[in-house]
Amino acid sequence: MRVLIVPGVPALRPEYASIEDPLAALRRAVLAGREWLGDGRLVTANGSAKRTEKAPGHLDDRAEAFDAALGAALRAGDLAALSRIDVALADELWADVGELVALGSLEGGAVSEVQVDYDEAPYGVQYWVVRWVCAS
Repeated sequence: MRVLIVPGVPALRPEYASIEDPLAALRRAVLAGREWLGDGRLVTANGSAKRTEKAPGHLDDRAEAFDAALGAALRAGDLAALSRIDVALADELWADVGELVALGSLEGGAVSEVQVDYDEAPYGVQYWVVRWVCAS
């Protein structure tokens, strides 16, 4: 089974592109991942939205460590770590992780391949585009 993890943000829509487009690389990564995915599982999630003073939720000193741990779990395909995400902290940091927590209980629970196509925090919001191949 293939799993594609992408941010669920309206800014990915082509009509939001502009001359100075800080999300162009993210948009390309999502489109490439979508082509790779085929008919498999699409998961929308993002890290904290409080990485900088100019972020939507302003700066929260806990955001960087939260995102680092979440990013490590995504890069490792660590389903157990995803199932243990502190959902209350995620809510406080404006992170959208509900579908990632659900992935933690994925039947057959083994990720055999991981590819990270995008790992940046434009606008002070942590976004990833990650491809997983899982045993099912």
